Amino acid sequence: MNEVVKRTLSGIIYIALLISAILFSNTTFLILFSFFLVIAVYEFCKLFKINFTVGYLLAAIVSLSFYFLNNTALNYLYLIVLPFSIYLIIDLFQNKPVKQQTTLISKIIHLVGYVVLPFLIISQLPFNNYIYTPALLVSIFVMIWCNDTFAYICGKLLGKHKLYEKISPKKTIEGFIGGLVFTQIAAIVIYKFTTIQSSLLFWICIAFAISVLGTIGDLVESKYKRQANIKDSGAIMPGHGGILDRLDSILFAAPFLFLIYKIVM
Repeated sequence: MNEVVKRTLSGIIYIALLISAILFSNTTFLILFSFFLVIAVYEFCKLFKINFTVGYLLAAIVSLSFYFLNNTALNYLYLIVLPFSIYLIIDLFQNKPVKQQTTLISKIIHLVGYVVLPFLIISQLPFNNYIYTPALLVSIFVMIWCNDTFAYICGKLLGKHKLYEKISPKKTIEGFIGGLVFTQIAAIVIYKFTTIQSSLLFWICIAFAISVLGTIGDLVESKYKRQANIKDSGAIMPGHGGILDRLDSILFAAPFLFLIYKIVM
């Protein structure tokens, strides 16, 4: 099958499955993202050469610990992840050789901070004042896809200056700006046509965070893959790679998005 056709078909199936699960009910949303978490842990353990049993046991303990606690614990989970995310940003832009994590403790910290806890935060993103509001998360994904699509198109048509060639040679500054502009336009459209009770400032902040932090998240995952010397985190989606490849933007942006919820919404 032609690579473009394969990529298009798998992308359509992924989007249809994701949106359907989110819109149908909170239960189907949690089931789908629990499945995504299982795959993501597998992919990350493979990247970092972590024993799969250790990885899954740790993910189960961390996830169940928070879900057996009350909502207050989940609502402030982002405060635990934010410092690690800031560390990843600093580490990403340090001028030092890309090398694999070596100690088990370091690998476990990255697994929990980059994969497990962000998934738990994503599970809280569709809630507005404790009411399940699926349009909220669907809108976030629409902006992520808008950013990725227009960053790619603008990069192809106008890209001349590399964004961060050491980690991702194909990304350009022009592509990043194009994604940022069109994601802001998408945010204004969402504000105008959704029934979610929120301000224009909220959507503008969300769109900005998605463009900037989503791009950084993509670079962080690219660094992980360079450390492991592989192209894709997995092969579950033909033409697209693994779950980490598809969710890298929201995984990294999730704690910051939740912070915006707290401040602006």
